[in-house]
Amino acid sequence: MITSIDVTGIKYEVDAKTLKYVTEKVGKLDHYLPSHARRTMTADVKLKQVNLDHGNKYEAEVIVHLPEKTLTASDTTFNMMAAVDIVEAKLIAQLRKYKDSVVDRKLAAST
Repeated sequence: MITSIDVTGIKYEVDAKTLKYVTEKVGKLDHYLPSHARRTMTADVKLKQVNLDHGNKYEAEVIVHLPEKTLTASDTTFNMMAAVDIVEAKLIAQLRKYKDSVVDRKLAAST
């Protein structure tokens, strides 16, 4: 599990339930990484409330810092938990691509 997750609320009060949910979702992203990247992986999570004329929208942005790369994903919906779920899915796809590129380079270098 990722040890360094920084959750920040911008115009949004992060309650204990939301903090636990975000920490669990983002914390499990290390399963999609090679072992060398797990030790230094950190994540910054920004949760924002966007006021509209016809209601509120919530934006979730996650920035993942890896040894050779920084990955970013964000989404805006009417539900904060849904925004976190969508961002998680986007990051999983990016992390799989990262793992494939790193593993392919290591295999090519060793042969």
